[in-house]
Amino acid sequence: MDAGAGKTDTGSDPEAFGAPDDTGTAEDSAESATVLRRDRVVIRFAGDSGDGMQLTGDRFTSETARFGNDLATLPNFPAEIRAPAGTLPGVSSFQLHFADHDIMTPGDRPDVLVAMNPAALKANLDDLRPGGVLIVNTDEFTRRNLTRVGYTTDPLTDGTLDSYQAHPVAMASLTREALKDTGLSKKDAERAKNMFALGLLSWMYHRPAEGTERFLREKFARRPDLAEANVLAFRAGHAYGETTEAFAVTYEVAPAVLPDGVYRQITGNIALAYGIVAAGQLSGLDVVLGTYPITPASDILHELSRHKRFGVTTFQAEDEIAGIGAAIGAAFGGALGVTSTSGPGLALKSEALGLAVALELPLLVVDVQRGGPSTGLPTKTEQADLLQAMFGRNGESPVPVIAPNTPGDCFDAAVEAARIAITYRTPVILLSDGALANGSEPWRVPDVDQVKPIEPDFATEPNAPDGSGAFWPYLRDPATLARPWAVPGTAGLQHRVGGLEKADGTGNISYDPANHEHMVRIRAAKVAGIEVPDLAVDDPDGADLLVLGWGSTYGPIVAAARGIRASGRSVATAHLRHLNPFPGNLEKVLRSFRTVLVPEMNLGQLALLLRGRFAVDVRSHTKVSGLPFLTDELHDVFVQHLEGP
Repeated sequence: MDAGAGKTDTGSDPEAFGAPDDTGTAEDSAESATVLRRDRVVIRFAGDSGDGMQLTGDRFTSETARFGNDLATLPNFPAEIRAPAGTLPGVSSFQLHFADHDIMTPGDRPDVLVAMNPAALKANLDDLRPGGVLIVNTDEFTRRNLTRVGYTTDPLTDGTLDSYQAHPVAMASLTREALKDTGLSKKDAERAKNMFALGLLSWMYHRPAEGTERFLREKFARRPDLAEANVLAFRAGHAYGETTEAFAVTYEVAPAVLPDGVYRQITGNIALAYGIVAAGQLSGLDVVLGTYPITPASDILHELSRHKRFGVTTFQAEDEIAGIGAAIGAAFGGALGVTSTSGPGLALKSEALGLAVALELPLLVVDVQRGGPSTGLPTKTEQADLLQAMFGRNGESPVPVIAPNTPGDCFDAAVEAARIAITYRTPVILLSDGALANGSEPWRVPDVDQVKPIEPDFATEPNAPDGSGAFWPYLRDPATLARPWAVPGTAGLQHRVGGLEKADGTGNISYDPANHEHMVRIRAAKVAGIEVPDLAVDDPDGADLLVLGWGSTYGPIVAAARGIRASGRSVATAHLRHLNPFPGNLEKVLRSFRTVLVPEMNLGQLALLLRGRFAVDVRSHTKVSGLPFLTDELHDVFVQHLEGP
C-alpha cells in the first residue's frame, strides 16, 4: 500500500486507556445502518483450533493493511497440536488492533469479541471491555458443550452477557443454508462458518471484499468447489449484516497517515527471513540455513525455502545439533551460515556454538524465545533466554547478542547481526520472541540503494609475517581483531581449524597456558570492541524515571509512556537492541536518572546484568505468563515508581 506524507504521533495514545473514542460523526448509510467513526478498534476472533481463527484474523488483517490503517496483531495458539474440541486448552484466538494513527501494541482488551463456541466465550469474555460488542455462534451452545467447560447455566440467557452488546448469530446454520446447493456435506459446509464470521465483520468495519475472495480462490485452487463454498459463506456473512435488524451500527476507521513509502503487512518471522536474504545479497554470499523445525521459529525455514533464486539453501536436519553443524560447515566453506531455533534448541546447540566461537567464523543463530523451561509453553512468548545467550556455553565464549523490538524491526536486526558476524568473524545470537515472530504490522519496504553493503573481505594471499609464504588463519586485523576468512580451495591458503585451542597467528594446536589466556582474552576483547550505536533516550521533559526495555517490550513501554505524559507527568524511555556488547554510553545514561525501571518477560535477567556490570540500583518489573505486557499494566507500574519513595 502507498502511504501519505507525514506520520502522526498523538502524544496521548488512545490505545493506552479506556474504550476507543466513538464520539465522532455518525451518518446513515444506504443500508440504513448508522456509521460510527472511530479512531481505533481492537477485535478478537476466538474458537477451536480447528475453527480457522488464525486464517480469519489474518485475512481481516490483510484487508485492513490494504485499506491503509496502522495495525498490530497478537495470534494466540493452543500449546497442543490438536487439543480436544470444545475445551478451554483448545481455544485459539487472533487479536487485531487497527487505527487511523500510529499505534504500538495489539491492544489491551478487545472492543469486539467473536466467540465461536462456549469455550471461546469463557476463555475470553473477561477481557472484553464493558459495553463491548460480542458476537456468539449460538449453534455450538449445546448442553454438552456448556458442561464441558464448566457452565451450569446458559450464558446466553442467564444474564452473564448483560453488560455487553451481545449478538447471538447461528453461524453454522446460516452457513449451511447458504451452501445447501453446493453439494457439500453438512460437515464440510460448517467448516466455512469462519468465513461467514469474516464476512459479517468485514461489513461492520467496511473492509474490502475483493482481496479475500481472490485469496480464497487461490488458496483452494485445486478444489474449486471448496473455494466457491468459502466465497459464498463470506458473502452470506456480509449479506447477513446488511439485511438483519440486529446490527444497527457499522464502524469506520480511516486510513492512518504514515511516512511516505511502499508498505506491506509483515510478521516478525517473515521480516527476519527477508533480512537474512538481504544480508546474503548485501554481502554477495550464499545463505545456508541448517535448522530443525521448532515452534515458534519454523516459519523462518518455511519462508527461506522459497528463495532459492537469491542463493538461499535450506537444510532441514535430523536434529538441532546437526542443524548448527551444517551452518558452521557452510560458514567454513565461505557462505553465510544461519541456524534458527527456540530456547530448547539453543540449549542443544550450545557445544557447537562454542565450536563456532573457537573457529571464529561468521554464524547467525536465531533464537525465537518461548515459555520454558524444557518444552514449556511452545506457543507462548517469553524473554527468558537472555542469560542463556550470554553465558550458556562452557568456557569463556562470549558472542554478540542483538534483539529486535517490533515485527518490522526483525528485518533490520537480521541485517545488523549478519554485518557483525561477517565483519568480526564471530557467531551472533539474534533474540526474537514469540510475540514478535507471530505478530504483524505495516512495514515500509526499505530502499535497497540506501542499505550499506557488507564486505566479506576474503583472504586471497598468504599472510605469514615470517616470509615463509604460508597462511596463518589466526593473524588478526588490528582494527577489529577478526581473523582472516579463507575459502577452502583458494591456492596457497590451505589451513585447518577445530575445537582444540589454537596458537594465535599460526592456528597450530596449542596447550600453552599463556597462549590460552591470550586467546580467551582476545576473543572477549573482539566482542567487547564491536562498534554499536549509542543508546538513544526519549526524554522530552527532563524526567527522573527512565524505563529501559529490550525486545518486544518496546510497544507497551512506549504506549504507556505516552499515557503518562498525556496526564502531565514525565517519564523517559530507552530501548536496547545491542545486549552484548552494551552501547558505550549506557552507564552514563543509567547514572543520569534517579530511578531506572526495567520491565521484562522473565525474572529480571537484563536487570541482573545491568546491576552486575554497572553497580546501578536498577529496579525490575517482571512477567512470565506467556503473554505480552499490557499498556494499562505498565502505566500503573510507572505511576507507582513515580509516586513511590
